[in-house]
Amino acid sequence: MADLYGQSGDDKRPTEVPAIRWEEPPEGPVLVLLDQTRLPAEEVELVCTDASALVEAIGSLAVRGAPLLGIAGAYGVALAAARGFAVDEAADALAGARPTAVNLSVGVRRARDAYQAEVAKGGGPEQGARAALAAARQLHREDAEASTRMAQHGLALLGELLPGGGHRILTHCNTGALVSGGEGTAFAVALAAHRAGQLRRLWVDETRPLLQGARLTAYEAARRGMAYTLLTDNAAGSLFSAGEVDAVLIGADRIAADGSVANKVGSYPLAVLARYHHVPFIVVAPVTTVDPDTPDGASIEVEQRPGFEVTEMAAPQAPVSGAGGGIPVAPLGTQAYNPAFDVTPPELVTAIVTEEGVVSPVTADGLAELCARSGRAATG
Repeated sequence: MADLYGQSGDDKRPTEVPAIRWEEPPEGPVLVLLDQTRLPAEEVELVCTDASALVEAIGSLAVRGAPLLGIAGAYGVALAAARGFAVDEAADALAGARPTAVNLSVGVRRARDAYQAEVAKGGGPEQGARAALAAARQLHREDAEASTRMAQHGLALLGELLPGGGHRILTHCNTGALVSGGEGTAFAVALAAHRAGQLRRLWVDETRPLLQGARLTAYEAARRGMAYTLLTDNAAGSLFSAGEVDAVLIGADRIAADGSVANKVGSYPLAVLARYHHVPFIVVAPVTTVDPDTPDGASIEVEQRPGFEVTEMAAPQAPVSGAGGGIPVAPLGTQAYNPAFDVTPPELVTAIVTEEGVVSPVTADGLAELCARSGRAATG
């Protein structure tokens, strides 16, 4: 069993490689990404010199996670503008790179709007590029600040729901610094509990088929000195049955106006298990993840990923023979059902935690009020 006992005191860790950063070497601006497909074995960076390279990185999941995709999308528009490429064309390609994650299109739109506004008032392409970059950097800062506030609100909510501390939290996929301008969403709440001496155990779903929990969440938890245990996704029911889960904390890629939550596939079964076992099921996401233009869960477009992600296993430094570059684990020609996300209805969600506060119970009216407070108009 992959297990780690927490370390006392403040989390001590090596200097971290940032998930994303903008650089301006003599040969021209670039966007540098930590390649998440290579973790935890290697910390390798990708250098994107144009939007098409970033689109490829998004599609391969080298860069992923709803908030970080928004930041990447904004920087991608700024990169296209700074290097003299067609901004609208680049923005359209970036916004369509992953259809479910609404933050991506939000980030793209903010940078494109900044570019167009500058050009419309008489600024040249260079001034437009500077405006787009300023918008991307502002979004990056806002997300870091949102992460801190979500952690505070989430920790307070855990204290209300589970007084006394000693929390045993189950999480799915990866929601830490690898998906954020700050320390993450759901993971940031667990990290805050760890720092407050209130985290007894972080249960980490491996998150098939691409193992973002095993590869990425465990990587982050280990670096933070958190007490964590890795489990296969289909072991979660056993864990609930044994009474070992106090709360489920997940992130979100899109939250519809009615409170339906699209998140990494496997989240919905956890919500059902949590309801049956009377365990709080909590979603942690920035307000930018709420999409007032998507009325309900049935209206959320769920991305379908390539079948080879299911029929093959990626193993670094091992001989490969599969179509996707992995080791085949199913007979040749096997068809695979591989949705990237599933949708949890609002009645199974105990609370949605954002930087603007907590919505509980989760209702369309509650979300609309939250969006109004944050300055975003809610419809639907």
